[in-house]
Amino acid sequence: MPDHFYVYPAYVGRGLSRRAGRRVPDSEAVPDATTEEILDSARRLGFKAEVEADKQYPRRFFTYSGRVKVTKRSGTTKAAFLRALAADLRRHRPAGPKK
Repeated sequence: MPDHFYVYPAYVGRGLSRRAGRRVPDSEAVPDATTEEILDSARRLGFKAEVEADKQYPRRFFTYSGRVKVTKRSGTTKAAFLRALAADLRRHRPAGPKK
């Protein structure tokens, strides 16, 4: 079994459907997540991570958004990591304009 998993920006992307690759609830997703933001967030959560910029998500093969390789820790599932990642991304993003 691999000692890592991959995170594509589409996994936490608001505005994308589950079919298009989003893996967290839309209410927890963030708009336009980048690999650098995901990398910083994964490191803040205590994971070792590195960016692979030349990769593309198979469901969105027409964009080269890259991916982040995250080293697994025992007791943490990928789904739990993605929810924690999305929460951390929302927490560390500057607040948008109020309507």
